[in-house]
Amino acid sequence: MDSRQLLVETMSELMWERGYADTSPRDVRERSGVGQGSMYHHFPTKRDLAVAALERNVADLLPAASELDGPGDPMARIEAYLLRPRDALKGCKVGRMTQDPQVREDPVLLAPVGRAFAQVHVSWVRVLRDAIAAGELRADLDPERLAYTLMAVLQGGYVLAIAQQDPGPFDDARAGVLDLLRAAVPQPPASSTPKDKQRK
Repeated sequence: MDSRQLLVETMSELMWERGYADTSPRDVRERSGVGQGSMYHHFPTKRDLAVAALERNVADLLPAASELDGPGDPMARIEAYLLRPRDALKGCKVGRMTQDPQVREDPVLLAPVGRAFAQVHVSWVRVLRDAIAAGELRADLDPERLAYTLMAVLQGGYVLAIAQQDPGPFDDARAGVLDLLRAAVPQPPASSTPKDKQRK
């Protein structure tokens, strides 16, 4: 790994652990072992390095979300994505950045975060439409709204887990939203009873 990649990876990890505001260039140099001259050769400012690190975090997030677009049964893809292993106590590499005031207030830093969630939303909408078309979810559900709900459950689950320092709330949130999705499976029409047939 060259010095540029090492700096980006280190900044990515530190931002995930501490946030942007609490990560200094010195922190990055000390953990990466890259010298000051080399660091400023690749990244003249902390902000430049942070943008590269955020792009890396987005690149880590999107391949996982692309599982929603894969082949096979739509509900099986949804369940697999919701239940895939995650480190709940570290939170989402991308979502965590929205809690950092310096990121929120800087359009350049916030842009990769917004783009990432927009792309994930598209994947959710697509798989939910597939599930509705396959008769696995009710046709009266709104895929756009439901996509935001599912994304919010995951991000909120991280917040609850971190607040309590317990992955249990995150796991329960995922299981709970799956319960709700299963409750939204279309019910077959009730078969007529013998008395109904006699009335006819």
